[in-house]
Amino acid sequence: MNKIVDRTPHHGRYARPAAHRALRALSASAVLCMASGAIYAQEAAPQVEDTVVVKGKALSADAKAKLKLNEVSGATNFISSEDAERRSVRTAQDILAYQPGVFAQAASGGGDGIKISIRGSAINRGGGNSFRTGTYFLFDGLPVSGPGGTPYELFEPLGLEYTEVLRGANAFDYGANTLGGAINYVTKTGRNADPFAVHVEGGSFGYHKVQLSGGKVIGPLDYYFSITEASRDGYQAQSRSSSNGIAANIGYQINPDVQTRFYLRYRETKNQSPGNLTRAQIDADPRQANPLAIAQNALRDQPGSTWLANKTSIKLDGSSQLDLGLVYHNYPIDSRPSNAVATNATIQDWGFEDVSASAQYSRSDTWGGKASNSKIGFVVTKHLDGYRDSYAARTSVNYPAGSLVHKAEYGGSDFVIHASNDLELAPSLWVTTGLSAINTERDTVVTYPVTNQPYSTSRWDFAPRLGLRYNLTQDLQVFGNIGRSVEPANSWAFLTAPPNFGSLGATGPLASFAVRGYDLKNQKATTAEIGARGAVNGGQWSVALYRSELKNELQTVETFPGSNVTLESNASPTVHQGIEAGADLPLWQAGGQKLSLRQAYTYSDFYFRRDPLFGSNQLPAIPPHYYQAELLYVHPSGFYAGVNAQAASKTKVDYANTFAVKGYTVFGASAGYVHPTDGWKVFLDLRNLGDKRYAASVSPTFNAKGLDTASSVPGDGFGAVAGITYAFK
Repeated sequence: MNKIVDRTPHHGRYARPAAHRALRALSASAVLCMASGAIYAQEAAPQVEDTVVVKGKALSADAKAKLKLNEVSGATNFISSEDAERRSVRTAQDILAYQPGVFAQAASGGGDGIKISIRGSAINRGGGNSFRTGTYFLFDGLPVSGPGGTPYELFEPLGLEYTEVLRGANAFDYGANTLGGAINYVTKTGRNADPFAVHVEGGSFGYHKVQLSGGKVIGPLDYYFSITEASRDGYQAQSRSSSNGIAANIGYQINPDVQTRFYLRYRETKNQSPGNLTRAQIDADPRQANPLAIAQNALRDQPGSTWLANKTSIKLDGSSQLDLGLVYHNYPIDSRPSNAVATNATIQDWGFEDVSASAQYSRSDTWGGKASNSKIGFVVTKHLDGYRDSYAARTSVNYPAGSLVHKAEYGGSDFVIHASNDLELAPSLWVTTGLSAINTERDTVVTYPVTNQPYSTSRWDFAPRLGLRYNLTQDLQVFGNIGRSVEPANSWAFLTAPPNFGSLGATGPLASFAVRGYDLKNQKATTAEIGARGAVNGGQWSVALYRSELKNELQTVETFPGSNVTLESNASPTVHQGIEAGADLPLWQAGGQKLSLRQAYTYSDFYFRRDPLFGSNQLPAIPPHYYQAELLYVHPSGFYAGVNAQAASKTKVDYANTFAVKGYTVFGASAGYVHPTDGWKVFLDLRNLGDKRYAASVSPTFNAKGLDTASSVPGDGFGAVAGITYAFK
């Protein structure tokens, strides 16, 4: 769902006391309002049967998904792939555009590495966040994320039917317990795909992408496949990228009550790294690469990641259902600087192998004459294998070229048991309750050059959730909730044994970060949220206000500017609060023509709470104000055209708040044609019309000391992409 714009003026740090008091009061109101609800714990969307019919017409898969999201007592987003594909869809950034509460920007020279943050999740984790953390990712309701985070290489955006985003604790029923909630990418099937389609797009910076796809229903069986190949020379020097892969599934209706579907995703990617630039370098020439990156000519190669899964649904009777899932995920990573010999850089091989299992029992009945929907289930993901091997690039005093210089093995598992109920206390008034029990395990051992003492930890935590929603009218709903998230450090944070990970202690450069011995604690957050959503004149809108109070926030910190040495650490207490608003509303309609305005605004106020060194400084890396809008004209013949804008306020680059990159506004335009009956589609997508030079994302440093450090990734300059699709009906 797209959102309305909140135009309340905010002016940096001077506006914080008012915003702080308002959001704290709203949080308290939400808690008091919901205290009269149920005791048990979470939000469960009522079961929606496949046979749902509205006014004599069966609902499509995406219509049912929208309906379920509107039955969540909190903020959600629904993203239609048909709408997203009106323009170029090169990376996940394009799918997640125009979504309030979601920050998605290029993080490494415009390749597949996208920095994705929801409500400040993982804003300062893992540099460019190539292993996406802080948000739980799924394909077709089955987990991709695991103890090692979420590698980006499988996220080809073409071939999707729709994408749903459940922000924060609203992702409870997926077994997600991350601060950012969950993003679920739903693949097309043979039941909603064209028999065969060809898609080609290409344009500036040596970019092209080709997709062959198709699907069909054959009696009780259906299948779908999507094969893609893409490459890009890149906007920056040394930012070439390429990929190829397949996404496929095959489903079978065993009998009227049992259906099963097998999924396959395989993709290879190669991404050069241009490194980060200073603000001055971006102003002078954003197409240049960092000199150190040029010297190393680094290449990150995912030689082939595989995701295999099965999902089986069993209708036990007219009111209950059992859903079972099983996933195998293998994702190796090679980091091989081309100039490793000249620069004496280390060659590294990483690898993860995971298995996941899930089960969920859903039941719709009555409690005391009141409609009730309950769910109970579990999700478990475990490393079968995890390693990091480092090799010498050239002969040295201690090592001949190609010899093993370091070997670490690590493992871990995430196990979540969740139970929830959705109860209609009165007509149109629902209370949602839920409780999760979460077990996290992490272990590591260095086996070369010497075997150290293994590290191992196992922790149990609990995450309750309570929410209310009330339908004032058929087109207006208000909601509120309070919930908890529990997020462990990823297994890659424990690459070596203590004390070489975590805080350096009170005398080190991370003196302000909480010292927990030689350990990393689980990040915990309590979030209160209130909001509303509705429909008007055929359009949709929503607004949400939230406040999260965090303990032990996990943050990856570059120890000194330009050092490229980072440490994972728990921070002192922090607060994440903000406003998420958006709308997609028609401005004019006549004779089948339509002019609509889509807007999304996110206000983010993230800061330390009485930190001994940083006081109440802002957390860096995310712009406090982020706005996107598109004005679109659609003609009944199939022609459409629009203009769009993206704006962000200035962004801090260090925890000491001594330096910031400038804010920016960039404009774009698009036009296309969709044939009403034949399978033809064409589009032209123009971006950054003014060739604006700006920083798209920031990887923060500890203390820039007022200096212009190399912390930013430039956004693309002016570019054009054209595309064509032909589907055989």
